[in-house]
Amino acid sequence: MTLTLSLPEARRLALVAQGFARAPRGAIRHRQLLAQLGTLGVVQIDSVNALVRSHYLPAFSRLGHYDRELLDDLAWGKPRRRALFEYWGHEASLLPLELYPLMRWRMRRAANGQGIYQQLARFGFEQREVIERVLQAVREQGALGAGALSTREERAGPWWDWSAEKHAMEWLFAAGEVTVAGRRGFERLYDLPERVIPSDLLNQDELPEAEAQRQLLLRAAQALGVATERDLRDYYRLDTADSQARLAELVEEGALQAVQVNGWKQPAYCVGEPRVPRKVRASALLSPFDSLIWERGRTERLFDFRYRLEIYTPQHKRQYGYYVLPFLHDERLAARVDLRAERAQDRLAVHALHEEEHGLSEAGMQALAENLRSMAAWLGLAEVAVTCRRPGTLRLQAYLG
Repeated sequence: MTLTLSLPEARRLALVAQGFARAPRGAIRHRQLLAQLGTLGVVQIDSVNALVRSHYLPAFSRLGHYDRELLDDLAWGKPRRRALFEYWGHEASLLPLELYPLMRWRMRRAANGQGIYQQLARFGFEQREVIERVLQAVREQGALGAGALSTREERAGPWWDWSAEKHAMEWLFAAGEVTVAGRRGFERLYDLPERVIPSDLLNQDELPEAEAQRQLLLRAAQALGVATERDLRDYYRLDTADSQARLAELVEEGALQAVQVNGWKQPAYCVGEPRVPRKVRASALLSPFDSLIWERGRTERLFDFRYRLEIYTPQHKRQYGYYVLPFLHDERLAARVDLRAERAQDRLAVHALHEEEHGLSEAGMQALAENLRSMAAWLGLAEVAVTCRRPGTLRLQAYLG
């Protein structure tokens, strides 16, 4: 018989799988941070810096105060520290190094004009001279930013107005011909993989596509706890046909089992026999790009929480604010907080607080105030400042003191 889970049970499985079940003890070092990032399996990178770069936030949400330079070391530091690499995992992402062999098939597809933006695919076929010139420059000069190679006389415009050299570098990155060796500010510095990726990983025989995809689906299932096929597919952005075929194989092998979650229209899947805790005690402010909530349909099914990022929405049309973080408390997404790190004023500014239908209890409001104070300290800001006068923020102000 198919196992049936209640919606609260599914929530708890998801929260445990995403690393919210245990509070850390003691100072956070490289080992603890890497273990947490390994649990997630992929961390999305985003350029918006209204608060802090998004890839730093998931670890803070789960571990609390940690030195952001630890993550820099793991991603872009000296070889002995490096344990992450950049690639297209779930959008632009940081992934554990051991996943590098699982991405080789995607790189090969990209080199063949599959699975990447159509404009880049055409570029790969039509602009071989530019690609070879850029690759030779990387061979000779070492880690380079794409801007250093541009031959355009006018300055490049927005993201969609890339120079030919930027197109070439992005094509080489997608195809695995170069990788990210470091960053200067937020600019990627590209180098040859053999100068960045450990040789034992780089020289492994390429796995068959089907096996790599199966392993990625299993990693997704472990990171999600319980998930539909679409949830699993989205985690590492697999194609629908690949995902459905590999999922059927994993169920047939017994590596995944089908379960039914009350209220979900689609069947769900989990690894092994699920062990559901009685309670998950976690309070956390979540990045808009946190893997707990990045698949918006799943977020609605799990938490009855409709969430959209409104950065690109005109101000007068925004419902909740520019950079809004969901607040997790008592196994619910209980509120939304529009936050900004206003560094010139040395403060973490709360521009709005929107409570969900059932509101925040006094304990929930106190937990939110503690999370805000902790975040301000982590960001090196002197205070938390409430800048609006909504009823909810007046309650919050009382807890902030």
